[in-house]
Amino acid sequence: MNKIKIVVLIIIFFVIYKVVVVFKNFEIGVSDRVAEIEELADFEKEGEVIGLMMYLGDPPELKEHLFVESRSKCLKLKAIAEESSFAYYECAKVSAIIKGKKILSVIEELEVIE
Repeated sequence: MNKIKIVVLIIIFFVIYKVVVVFKNFEIGVSDRVAEIEELADFEKEGEVIGLMMYLGDPPELKEHLFVESRSKCLKLKAIAEESSFAYYECAKVSAIIKGKKILSVIEELEVIE
């Protein structure tokens, strides 16, 4: 009888685990689909994002910007870029017009990330 109880409990835990995995995958899948739809629909919006900024010239002028998922990834990319370039790079939280996962234009620099 004890073996049957253990098997039943294992089956119940397995079913609960599978239900949790399905819900998590559904939530992740929905956010990915929303980003894909925004990209395909040419939907532009204004928002705050983290970006890697490249400045050139004297005085420094913003030439390029790159959307980055997180602060730590931005700092890693900045270190790599500075090793291979003479430009000035900066990680910053910016207010920008974005389309999908691309920065179209920077409106304002809100915070420099060190």
